[in-house]
Amino acid sequence: MQPAVDSKQSEVKQSSKFWDVFKRYNLLILILLFVALAASLSPKFLTVQNFLNLLQQSSVIGIVSIGMTFVIIVAGIDLGVGSVVAFAGMIAAVLLAGGHGLVISIGVALLAGMALGSINGFLTTKAKVPAFIVTLAMMVAARGLALLVTDGRPVFNLPAAFNWLGAGFIGPFPVSGLLWLLITLIAVLVLTYTTFGRSLYAIGGNAESARLSGIRVERNIIIVFAISGMLSALAGVVLASWLTVGQPTAAKGLELDAIAAVVLGGTNLFGGSGGVLGTFGGVWLMAIITNIFNLLGLSSYYQMIFMGLIIVAALILNQFVANRD
Repeated sequence: MQPAVDSKQSEVKQSSKFWDVFKRYNLLILILLFVALAASLSPKFLTVQNFLNLLQQSSVIGIVSIGMTFVIIVAGIDLGVGSVVAFAGMIAAVLLAGGHGLVISIGVALLAGMALGSINGFLTTKAKVPAFIVTLAMMVAARGLALLVTDGRPVFNLPAAFNWLGAGFIGPFPVSGLLWLLITLIAVLVLTYTTFGRSLYAIGGNAESARLSGIRVERNIIIVFAISGMLSALAGVVLASWLTVGQPTAAKGLELDAIAAVVLGGTNLFGGSGGVLGTFGGVWLMAIITNIFNLLGLSSYYQMIFMGLIIVAALILNQFVANRD
């Protein structure tokens, strides 16, 4: 009987090791699978130039997704990021077209985004309105502000120097992509090595326990929403710079892409776990999948359907892996 028992124990150990590896590297495994699929569809996919293009094209959603990760870690949600992107881009464009300098124009846009994010945080913590409702209202209001700035008209004739931020290069590397990488690194350091970062996980895990342990829950949540607003504004500036136009209808639906990237990256939609590195991988996974859709020549309608199905599948996978703990 002993050999049979040993064999059973060995099978259990191997199964446990498999799930440990799968849980830790499931996003990387998915990325590698889709990279292999994309490479089989087009020999141009596995080129340095293509990856640099993806880095540039993903920088706007990547920057927004970092702020969204902070919000979701504290068990919140921010549906207003797409509208804040458009509003901040319009603010920067109007100021630049009016002859103001780059620093002032970009600075005012960032402060405007931070202010809108702070309002989200204040209403969520002080007025006790659910973040879903508050940010849904902000999504509508900020879009209205973006349209109001120029009565719905786009702003052209932006200075050439402004275009460098969104479309310029340092060597072979796109400036917007390098900016995304830099912010990702800073966010990882903040979440991993600072008291503020660790407190966010405690708040997302159990806000009341975090409060009883001395963490200033409301203040930290307001800061998190302010960070999300500021990063959304920065993404809006980058987008306006890339397009060389302030467009009030820009970034529609971007909030859903950001949430999808965060979830694909393994951050728990109910807070308390996850991180920016996973979100970085989630953004890349979405970029690769979109690239595959384009290689297959799928229309945007089918792309939205399949992207939705992939997001649901990722959610089910995350829940399945979590339940095995």
